[in-house]
Amino acid sequence: MLKLSCLCGQVEITIGKKPDHINECNCTLCSKSGARWGYFHPSQVTVDGETSGYRRGDKVDPAAEVHFCKTCGATTHFVLTESAISRFGNVQMGVNMRLADETDLAGIELRYPDGRGWSGQGGFSYVQQHRIIGG
Repeated sequence: MLKLSCLCGQVEITIGKKPDHINECNCTLCSKSGARWGYFHPSQVTVDGETSGYRRGDKVDPAAEVHFCKTCGATTHFVLTESAISRFGNVQMGVNMRLADETDLAGIELRYPDGRGWSGQGGFSYVQQHRIIGG
């Protein structure tokens, strides 16, 4: 089990397991929000505290709503939008693993997908080779 919190401690996130891997994407949303995403089924994550949500205005139909602590502004997590849930099901949410103590993430693969270069179809290419956290 992992326990994470934003900078001010007003938002606490509890996750039932460690992520299989973590993505540090270079797309504008991920890089400007400073997130490293771990992916989980929503049933595995509990978020306590008030957050604000943001959906990209440059996308006709954004798939994710990114949440931030209302007090300190730290990026906490994302949930799928209603449109994405209707297409794919409520199968995924992302948690900003930068909120975790890095020692709790030792041994997990950190990947660097090329979100800026992604066409929206198929898999990602990567901007650099993965590394193992704490390795």
